[in-house]
Amino acid sequence: MGEDRLTVFCGIDWAEHHHDVALVDEAGTLLAKARITDDAAGYHQLLAVLAEHGDSPEDPIPVAIETSHGLLVASLRTGSRRVFAINPLAAARYRDRHGVSRKKSDPGDALVLANILRTDMHAHRPLPADSELAQAITVLARAQQDAVWTRQQVANQARSLLREYYPAALLAFQGKQGNLTRADARVILTLAPTPAKAAKLTLTQLRAALKQWPPPRCDAEAERLRAVFRAEYAHQLPGVEDAFGHQLLALLKQLDAACEAADDLAEAATSAFHQHTDSEILLSFPGLGPMLGARVLAELGDDRARFADARALKSYAGSAPITRASGKKRFVGRRFVKNNRLINAGFLWAFAALTASPEANAHYRRRREHGDWHAAAQHNLLNRFLGQLHYCLKTRQHFDEQAAFAPLLSPPTDQAA
Repeated sequence: MGEDRLTVFCGIDWAEHHHDVALVDEAGTLLAKARITDDAAGYHQLLAVLAEHGDSPEDPIPVAIETSHGLLVASLRTGSRRVFAINPLAAARYRDRHGVSRKKSDPGDALVLANILRTDMHAHRPLPADSELAQAITVLARAQQDAVWTRQQVANQARSLLREYYPAALLAFQGKQGNLTRADARVILTLAPTPAKAAKLTLTQLRAALKQWPPPRCDAEAERLRAVFRAEYAHQLPGVEDAFGHQLLALLKQLDAACEAADDLAEAATSAFHQHTDSEILLSFPGLGPMLGARVLAELGDDRARFADARALKSYAGSAPITRASGKKRFVGRRFVKNNRLINAGFLWAFAALTASPEANAHYRRRREHGDWHAAAQHNLLNRFLGQLHYCLKTRQHFDEQAAFAPLLSPPTDQAA
């Protein structure tokens, strides 16, 4: 649908219980304004107002709103309607174009949003037309990432608490993968939330807590833990130590819930990820497993028209540098406005690729030899991967390590003519 046919523009200032709506024509004339409730009746009222001004399935009126999620946005995104999520900071700058008194109102903000589309729709991107499965993966992958962050936050709180009265617990599980989030660590600390109780643990109790370990290692680990718990340490007063133990048990309940939530969401996210047609392409890249691949897919979506080229994808992820030039000054640095979830997953991806791909490792080493710090070299590797991912998704090809890093490989020796 060409933009020259769009003569009416809609802006919505959303709130928790109601939303203000404004419609303007291409000359900036206010055609209609309304306040709708945040329920089914309000959504039907909005559709009726749009229909009165020419909205149809074949030629839907574009909508600007300051959020990208929620039931209102989901209702508007049905069909071919373009919905533009305007950054609130950008909307605030546009508000100053209509007056310098700094006045603000909800109906006025709706009018500002409608005028943003009228004057600068070409400068803003509509929400991507992702498939239902891609949107479901986004929900699950982001929820799993939040659960992982929550799990680590609670684990950090537990670690800080153990430093106050229970150094043996820190010594017992330090250096182990997962540390305090390990299932056996949580079971043992629940059995013995204080150093006095830990010193009384028997080998039988410790073996029961380590039942998932193979028998030879289980016995050795039980012996090691008993020796650690029965060593000599400084102690709090008995009453204070018991109080700390109660606090630890409360934290362990939170940690158990966070660990269970992260595991359940990971299973659901990877299951949905394997159902997507892009999963095989993503898994062909070194360093990308099902969970990390689901996080990358969640942030990229499957709307192939979302990114015009590889540079647009790199800018969205924050891996492409940004240039600030004025007069004789020119500065090239990293981006601060980016998709933080995607860049977080990207650094994990680049780090894992160092051991999964010899060519990726060679690229990283070459960058280090040229003077890059670890983070800069990893950043450069991620930037390269994102460009390759854009190409592979566009052409529906799997990742080819030899072709991807061909310029970095040793050139063939020249043969005599």
